[in-house]
Amino acid sequence: MTGLQLLREIRALHPHAAFVMATGVNDTNIGVQAMKEGADDYVLKPFHLDAVVASVRRALDKKRLELEVDNYRQNLEQMVKDRTKQLQAAMKRIEMTYDETLEALGAALDLRDNETAGHSRRVTRYCLEMARAINSPAEALKHIERGAYLHDIGKIGIPDSILLKPGKLTEEEMAVMQTHARIGYDLVSRVAFLAPAAEIVLTHQERFDGTGYPQGLHGEEIPLGARIFAVADTLDAMTSDRPYRRALPFESARAEITREAGRQFDPEVTQVFLSLAEDIWERVRMEVAAPRRNAIEDFPRTAGRSPANTKRPVD
Repeated sequence: MTGLQLLREIRALHPHAAFVMATGVNDTNIGVQAMKEGADDYVLKPFHLDAVVASVRRALDKKRLELEVDNYRQNLEQMVKDRTKQLQAAMKRIEMTYDETLEALGAALDLRDNETAGHSRRVTRYCLEMARAINSPAEALKHIERGAYLHDIGKIGIPDSILLKPGKLTEEEMAVMQTHARIGYDLVSRVAFLAPAAEIVLTHQERFDGTGYPQGLHGEEIPLGARIFAVADTLDAMTSDRPYRRALPFESARAEITREAGRQFDPEVTQVFLSLAEDIWERVRMEVAAPRRNAIEDFPRTAGRSPANTKRPVD
């Protein structure tokens, strides 16, 4: 084989070796081709030994530098991978801490308004079922989950005389009650990672026809998460026991949501809801209720209000 063929063969077996080509053919094109094939230097015969030694040293220095750069690159890549894993683990721990904090906030609201205990968890699960059905991306699901869970957090700022009042609210009291959406938004929006979820907290009482509050948004001006929430909220409100009535059957909630499509609810979200099997909602209710039953049995009964204290619906 020719020298160039030999160079190709040996470089394939020993890619980290240094190569110096020696030839008696004084052809610049051959020299250029040899360098392209991976030769580190190219000397002509007859040559002096000192020139060969210098050429070999240059080739070794060049190869050593290449190896150092390659090792540095590999070490850097490994360092980046290690740091990325550490960062991901830290972010996961932070996110778990965030969610535990949200759980505590929701539990605090349940204790204050225990007649709707479990409502936030059920509505959150209902929202996620519908959001997955329309192929919402993972990031959107996270924001919907947090926004739905915290939708009523602003009620923490509503006076007990209004929040716990039995019977119908006056117009002035209703105006105060409606501020819970804005109060919740102001609370949640201060936390950077909750900013997208805060939109749901602010708009969860908007109606598709523009007659909701606090902004009177219409149609797609309302964030998708809030439009999904509106259906989930009504489903849970109608199929849950309340002090003023027993839970209604699923068929009643389904009929009401269908009837209000285009007015209270987004017609497209309504269609998604109608396309899902009824047993999905019943399964969610059972899954949410199981841990709650244990928690209620373990929790002192004095922590909540007296069973005699009942009130009218506020949403």
